[in-house]
Amino acid sequence: MTIKTIVILMANGPNHIRSPSTLSKPANRLISEKSLYLRQHAHNPVDWYPWGEEAFQAATREDRPVFLSIGYSTCHWCHVMARESFMDQEVADLMNRTFICIKVDREERPDIDQIYMKAALAMTGRGGWPLSIIMTADKKPFFAATYIPKRGSLGQAGMMEIIPKIGELWQVSRDELLGSADQILDHLKRGPVQPSPQDGAVDDVAVDESLLKKGYDALASVYDPQNGGFGGAPKFPSPHNLLFLLRYWKRSKDAFALQMVEDTLQAMRMGGIFDHLGGGFHRYSTDGGWRVPHFEKMLYDQAMMAMAYTEAYQATGKEEYSRTVREVLEYVLRDMTSSQGGFFSAEDADSEGEEGAYYLWRAEELKEVLDREEFSLLIRLFDIYESGNFEDGRNILIARSTFKDAASVLGISESELRGRWESMRARMLAVREKRVHPQKDDKILADWNGLMIAALAKASQALGRPEYANAAARAADFILDNMRTERGRLLHSYREGAAISGCLDDYAFLIWGLIDLYETVFEVKYLRASVELTRTMIEHFWDKGQGGLFFSSDDATDLPLREKAFRDGAIPSGNSAAMLNLLRLSHLTGESEWEDRAWELAAASGASAAGQTLGYTMLLSSLDYGLGPAIQIALAGRKEDESTIKMLKAIRERFLPSKSVLLAWGEETADLAEFARSLAKIEGKSAAYVCTGKACRPPVTSPEELMLMLGERN
Repeated sequence: MTIKTIVILMANGPNHIRSPSTLSKPANRLISEKSLYLRQHAHNPVDWYPWGEEAFQAATREDRPVFLSIGYSTCHWCHVMARESFMDQEVADLMNRTFICIKVDREERPDIDQIYMKAALAMTGRGGWPLSIIMTADKKPFFAATYIPKRGSLGQAGMMEIIPKIGELWQVSRDELLGSADQILDHLKRGPVQPSPQDGAVDDVAVDESLLKKGYDALASVYDPQNGGFGGAPKFPSPHNLLFLLRYWKRSKDAFALQMVEDTLQAMRMGGIFDHLGGGFHRYSTDGGWRVPHFEKMLYDQAMMAMAYTEAYQATGKEEYSRTVREVLEYVLRDMTSSQGGFFSAEDADSEGEEGAYYLWRAEELKEVLDREEFSLLIRLFDIYESGNFEDGRNILIARSTFKDAASVLGISESELRGRWESMRARMLAVREKRVHPQKDDKILADWNGLMIAALAKASQALGRPEYANAAARAADFILDNMRTERGRLLHSYREGAAISGCLDDYAFLIWGLIDLYETVFEVKYLRASVELTRTMIEHFWDKGQGGLFFSSDDATDLPLREKAFRDGAIPSGNSAAMLNLLRLSHLTGESEWEDRAWELAAASGASAAGQTLGYTMLLSSLDYGLGPAIQIALAGRKEDESTIKMLKAIRERFLPSKSVLLAWGEETADLAEFARSLAKIEGKSAAYVCTGKACRPPVTSPEELMLMLGERN
């Protein structure tokens, strides 16, 4: 059997298994790590190393290949493989004899994960977690798989078959393995092929408005008109798709763009992917109709979903969207916020060794909480059955209809129905709280916190909720005070102290959050921090040869290569977010160098995006802003002035995705934005100075004049 054959056999594996505790067993090296995920494996019989020179030196000294296992603490399938193989003495003995074994937390080291996930995709066409890589001591991969069972069945190889075969090939066919590893690493280093003038493709990758239309057409072609969302099962929320479609609707007035957004948001809000009791969204739906979720809850999903619902509320004024924002953020502030202000990263899908157990209800359990009339109402509101709508007679809460429609059928007001539901919800939630909770990964990640800071700031503006801005500011202050080096470099993760050099996403997403936070509270320190971090990001991540930003910094020494990615994943591309940040900072500070750099970044990414716009909607949102006409608003006045407050309210209740808002007041602001020195109040009133494109208009002093100038109706 060749390596290629083994990889093919590993491409499809079974999915569910349980995960017990093994804390009574002796500890391995991972016991000293800060990562919760690594500590979960500290009592495995596998002789795990953390990623580091000690492990690779041991592989060289003992002449063994490296088994690299990458996962994260709330990953259900990582628990599966742990129980079946890593906690099994027979498998562990085989691994320990054959390999030097390394465990990596993908959330702690996204740079490592990104490189080897790309290798897995190149070798097998598949990716996911747990990610299993076998490689040389110099970090060159030659085998990749995701979940591997202990023993093979139905033509699929297991750990007990694969490990001896790898060991044999390492002894008798090593040159072939090493040659394969060299080829794979060379492929990764080359990256995507860029069009050149000689092949006549340059015109096809022009980064202009035509790319927006291609992106819209691509999303429309895979839109699910029955269930909302894009593509089939499993179905991910991908809120950055919706953010782009809202911008395309604003630009083109294409009604179908808005319809796709609204149908998707409404379907997700009603589906089992939304936690109707505790708030927040689960990671994805295992079916095409948003009914049965994979029960993990990730911080980045809450942030991006809150942004999508906030912008939909601004675009439509529909209360159902603002209510969803409030319920998502209520969950985050209640369950995912540290006492220091930062936000935790995730909650597990499993509790008591079973996926989803915390969230599921038997009819008998519901009848113990609710009286007969309330239970009848619950069945009217949600798709609940005595026999269950899920496995083993249990129910997922899935809304049958909107509350407005349900109230109409019941012949009562929507407010009365909501009041009755809230009373029921509070009691059901109180009972659920007594269950064994899913494990929470309490590390604080700079990048995901940046997204949540942005989400809270946007929601604070749109919903008029200052408590959201306060929470965003606490998180920002925590990161700026505790997750930077003495030289101002970001650190990626905080758990029992800050550690690990920041990656591109840490800079791009935190800057995103800081800009939104500045435009919410107008504290100059956040604008200054965003400028300082941007300069650091350019210095250490910019590709001086081909443009764009590498994912790892120029002084990262423990990686086999520097990866540069433009494609969105579960979260937006760091390059694309950085482009938008650069454009916004250019408008806020008046520094044209930022805009020039943004267009260099766009040019570097255009070739990648042109062939498959579906994976580049964050880039398209940034491009939409850059193509304009951007709206630059400078308010001359104090933020406490009544006229300032009224103009801000008018700005914030509307969907104006291409705007920037500077409070032109005070010497600190003028130090960052020189043009603000010349702006002043008009006849004692706060004044709005507006430029669109390259043209500036006379200042106005009322929200009515401002909205008229912006072409917005009051």
